[in-house]
Amino acid sequence: MTTETTSKKFNIDTVEHAEQTPEQPLPWAELGLKENEYLRVVEILGRRPTAAELAMYSVMWSEHCSYKSSKVHLRQFGDKVTEAMKEHLLVGIGENAGVVDIGDGWAVTFKVESHNHPSFVEPYQGAATGVGGIVRDIISMGARPVAVMDPLRFGAIDHPDTPRLVHGIVSGIGGYGNSLGLPNIGGEVVFDSVYQGNPLVNALAVGVLRHEDIRLANASGVGNRVVLFGARTGGDGIGGASVLASESFDSSKPSKRPAVQVGDPFAEKVLIECCLELFKASVVEGIQDLGAAGISCATSELASNGDGGMHVELTSVLLRDPSLTPGEILMSESQERMMAVVTPENTAAFEAIMDKWNVEYSWLGEVTDTGRLIIEWDGEKIVDVDPRTVAHDGPVYERPYSRPEWLDGVQADSFAGDRPSDLKTAVLELMASPNMCSKDWITNQYDRYVQGNTALAMPDDAGVVRVDEETGLGIALSTDANGRYSYLNPYDGARLALAEAYRNVATSGAKPMAVTDCLNFGSPEDPEVMWQFAESVRGLADACQELGVPVTGGNVSLYNQTGGVAIHPTPVVGVLGVFDDVARRTPSGWREDGQAIYLLGTTRDELDGSEWANLHGHLGGQPPALDLGAEKTLAAILINSSRDGMIDAAHDLSEGGLAAALSEAALRFGVGARIAIDELCERDGIDAFTALFSESQARAVVSVPRSEEVRFNDMCAARNFPRTRIGVVDVESDALDVQGHFTLPLTELKEAHEATLPKHFA
Repeated sequence: MTTETTSKKFNIDTVEHAEQTPEQPLPWAELGLKENEYLRVVEILGRRPTAAELAMYSVMWSEHCSYKSSKVHLRQFGDKVTEAMKEHLLVGIGENAGVVDIGDGWAVTFKVESHNHPSFVEPYQGAATGVGGIVRDIISMGARPVAVMDPLRFGAIDHPDTPRLVHGIVSGIGGYGNSLGLPNIGGEVVFDSVYQGNPLVNALAVGVLRHEDIRLANASGVGNRVVLFGARTGGDGIGGASVLASESFDSSKPSKRPAVQVGDPFAEKVLIECCLELFKASVVEGIQDLGAAGISCATSELASNGDGGMHVELTSVLLRDPSLTPGEILMSESQERMMAVVTPENTAAFEAIMDKWNVEYSWLGEVTDTGRLIIEWDGEKIVDVDPRTVAHDGPVYERPYSRPEWLDGVQADSFAGDRPSDLKTAVLELMASPNMCSKDWITNQYDRYVQGNTALAMPDDAGVVRVDEETGLGIALSTDANGRYSYLNPYDGARLALAEAYRNVATSGAKPMAVTDCLNFGSPEDPEVMWQFAESVRGLADACQELGVPVTGGNVSLYNQTGGVAIHPTPVVGVLGVFDDVARRTPSGWREDGQAIYLLGTTRDELDGSEWANLHGHLGGQPPALDLGAEKTLAAILINSSRDGMIDAAHDLSEGGLAAALSEAALRFGVGARIAIDELCERDGIDAFTALFSESQARAVVSVPRSEEVRFNDMCAARNFPRTRIGVVDVESDALDVQGHFTLPLTELKEAHEATLPKHFA
């Protein structure tokens, strides 16, 4: 095919014109640059920038793309990685996504990112393109995407604006992911008024590939050709995520609705298959998806990561809107686009694959050895920059930060609220609450089993996907965060998020191997918010080092606040685990009559930051104590028990404590149990309410076949890990019978658990 150019002529601001008109004013502030940043651009160039150069620097130096406020802290993820942690790491931080060796020549790439601000402005498209963007990151590593996940946070469930966001965001995620044919295997849904003006839409994607298929984003080989392919470039998403996510919402400013990208999942599905064929045929030397900052990002990052030079003719870009200016073309974040580097010898093979899949493409230019990124418009030079100054050497801020003065008072305000004696009513209240209720109304809108390799999905503790049909090799994934814990103690809150995701993966029977994170915070220009961020990063880096799992990549989302009110610090942590054979995965609910139910771990009086305290309007004190050594021991017990057939069900204890774990385990397959907690209460020195509602960490509930009890107890004893036999599975009872306290029919529990979301949103 031949490329097309627009016939539209502009009064182009060329490099030569910029040199001749140094005093010409430019709209740097409107594009999101600070005055000092604009002056730095002038210093780098030795002249004023052209309009096109200004567009590039503005999006690439935005908070969303440059990490200028977070870089100094994020370095800890690399500094604290030990050699042992690198053993299975094939690609780490710095590429589009991390890649982990899972054995037998197989590798997995995974990453989580945010699309928070766009999803508030335009819920459906904001969430849909969040899924599309993270999937393209996975494609660009050479992998076939196999699953997605969606950690979500909304405002109060009864707020009048919440239905708009819930319906739009859930429909966007389901509409895009289902159309791609990707199973949605897990995530979270949290309701809290603190997210009312700033919902969090984090999207995770995971892909599989062979070791030899790994692709990196660089433009090397002088004379190699640069090609843009996929959807045409349009006016949607101009400066979208890059600018929209780089400042706080302000009700006095006009809506940024036109900045939100518009997605086409069917175009992306074709793009996936097209890219995989390109990789199989080995016809691309480097590849980069076009997400935030669009062509500005793709050209500057490819050039910067390669030989350092590239020449591009911008008029060759295929457009949906011929009225776009060169700067708008460079800033557009239109979806379903990729950029690749191809040798001249592979040009014909590349074009043949494009024609086979009916994917449009345009040859834009070539790799050079000049060390400069040159972009022309109709032969006139409009960009002449060192690509590193655009992509990698942007501003780095050491923002001032300070511990909030109010925090001492909050931490001293420990929960002293109601501890009711009517435990049955309390359990029903908990399990019907917005955060603990069934999320089936949401997850039933997602296809969880498409492709036929999903072994576990919501409501189980982790999503599990088979990678190799011959051996059963597979992976488990969980994402977790608790904004209340992080509000009370940011350092421990991040560590607790990692511990829970790590525990969930181990509960399924997989060995935790690697971490991705999405760090959601308020404005970095607020010293108290910046302190929360710094403490969270320090906590997560320390905990990863102690657990021996490296951070492979992730995302930072700042400016999540409206009118000066920030969200709770919400570090979402995703953990990847590996199975030798997914046939040994452990579901979260019991099924077999007569199996013994054990509680692993120690229960303490820890209700601060808990779901029970939250239900009763309290947020104060310190989050539960964390013992990562105990978490590692618990994980080893859960993994070995699963592999060796000693347990048939396992459920971690986290939000909602033992009450939630028992309820969810019983409801998973509709099988009741007889539970006795008096021995537990006596052993741990607690009352029945605390036994049920405490959120002490490093705990799990398991069901053990009678034939395996001796072996299971011996394994726990060998590790000196506390365990208590608290009950037995009772298929005939159809109830959760906490003996001496209450009997709760599963029909009544299920009705309360499942009614909440349909009541508000159906």
